[in-house]
Amino acid sequence: MIYLKTDEEIELLRENNILVSETLAEVGRHIAPGVTTKELDKIAEDFIRSHGAVPAFLGYEGYPASLCISVNEQIVHGIPSSKCVLKEGDIVSVDCGTFMKGFVGDSAYTFAVGEIAEEVRQLLDVTKEALYKGTAQAKAGNRVGDISAAVQEYAEHFGYGVVRELEGHGLGRKMHEDPGVPNYGARGRGPLLKEGMVICIEPMINMGTKAVVFERDGWTVRTKDRKPAAHFEFAVAIRKDGPDVLTDFSIIEKTLKN
Repeated sequence: MIYLKTDEEIELLRENNILVSETLAEVGRHIAPGVTTKELDKIAEDFIRSHGAVPAFLGYEGYPASLCISVNEQIVHGIPSSKCVLKEGDIVSVDCGTFMKGFVGDSAYTFAVGEIAEEVRQLLDVTKEALYKGTAQAKAGNRVGDISAAVQEYAEHFGYGVVRELEGHGLGRKMHEDPGVPNYGARGRGPLLKEGMVICIEPMINMGTKAVVFERDGWTVRTKDRKPAAHFEFAVAIRKDGPDVLTDFSIIEKTLKN
């Protein structure tokens, strides 16, 4: 069932998603060669709790950490570890969730560790632009397939693989609500987008094949060919006059420039 949110509820979702953006910015400040993903997870948990929220991921279906941190060929759901030490040239996809005042925030951003290869930089740029292309379709009267097709068409234009097994989702009092929001599909198909819906749009794009492998830890998903993958995510409220993006990447990107 799809739950439509009131304006007041959307503002509570916005508050959560701004906190997620601020948390990702704080994590981004500490991303550097020699840092472990476990250290980043601790930074995020402390930051979230100090702002009156709790990590939405911690304990979710048994997940053991506050962040999902996926490095290089890991697409999503990488478990932070003291054994995973970042090095120059890595890319790190950080997915973060908060729970505060009865609602959830959820967003992801892929960071570069120092200088990265130009072809990897292009992957990050294209994946982020695919998110913007999809988000532009998130308005009342369109369908989920309009978002999905916009993401797929842009990413595949560059020869990249678009992950099929994972998708975006509705967002509200629960982290995963209806409808599902795939990153591939046909325009004019899928659930109708209505005023008051809140969804997460999250392209997961592979440099090589779209094929994935689910690791034995029960969480981590990686590319089958072990080429890099990128992941960016917005929370978006559906409005008649266009998308109302509840996430604020400018908070993250301002930190990265300093």
